[in-house]
Amino acid sequence: MSNNRIVSGMRPTGKLHLGHFHGVLANWRELQENFECFFFAADWHSLTTEYDNTEAIRDNVAEMVLDWLAFGIDPEKSTIFVQSRVPQHAELSLILSMITPVSWLERNPTYKEMQENLSAKDLSTFGFLGYPVLMASDIIVYKAGRVPVGHDQLPHLEITREIARRFNYLYGEVFPEPVALLTETPKVLGLDGRKMSKSYGNAIFLSENGEETRKKVMSMVTDVQRPRRSDPGEPDRCVAYSLNHMYLPEEKKAEIVVACRGAQIGCVDCKKIQAEYLVETLAPFRAKREELAARPGLVGEILEAGNRRATAEAASTMVDVMSAIKL
Repeated sequence: MSNNRIVSGMRPTGKLHLGHFHGVLANWRELQENFECFFFAADWHSLTTEYDNTEAIRDNVAEMVLDWLAFGIDPEKSTIFVQSRVPQHAELSLILSMITPVSWLERNPTYKEMQENLSAKDLSTFGFLGYPVLMASDIIVYKAGRVPVGHDQLPHLEITREIARRFNYLYGEVFPEPVALLTETPKVLGLDGRKMSKSYGNAIFLSENGEETRKKVMSMVTDVQRPRRSDPGEPDRCVAYSLNHMYLPEEKKAEIVVACRGAQIGCVDCKKIQAEYLVETLAPFRAKREELAARPGLVGEILEAGNRRATAEAASTMVDVMSAIKL
């Protein structure tokens, strides 16, 4: 066991966008420099909500991992693998499900919330109710000491800690209780001012080209209280500025704020400037992605190597588990 070990996963639900980059990938890229990291494509977790639409999952895994590699997740520094290719995740999840009270799962803060948000889909399934058990297995099967989470994910990690604690109480000390590695991530707004999401149709994708990004930035909502070009604006009310200020140099940001508030620049011209900075920032990553995509079999080779490393670690844990439960 190493308290310097980190496990984190991402569901392959489609193309990654700027929200994924700022919310996950940028953090992973830093973590891999100082921790032993296991990053996985959580394809089994996709089944909790997409059990009737599985055709795209495998392709989504490959595209998602390509984004990871292009944006700096290094297979020489991190173990990159696919959840379903490490059967010990499911084996341990089954054992943990035997000791996890249903009441713990029903109080999961996202259980009812997701049922309400996805009311058109039947989520009254055992897998959906029990996904925190699989999540716990994903983490403790590697005896991870830390898990990168935001403040809103702390209740999920606490369920994992409770399950590990209960196992240790019943069968003896096998698992560390993973602690939260709190990460501060900026809230990335989409084109319409809501949180950026593929399901909202308001996302700027990492894999799109520069022209597509420019068109999307030009369609973004601006300061709704500035109906005319001659009216003073307020960048703090502007959706376009709230996103794109992350890519502007400090000097340019200060210049735009003054010009906007003084009605010296219009929203169209402002968005053109911001779009160019965004496209320029993303250009090296997109070029890298094209280069990697032109190498057939690369993603598969990286995942196969990661699957082997992950399986070896998980199998070692399961030896301890089976000994502890005397099976």
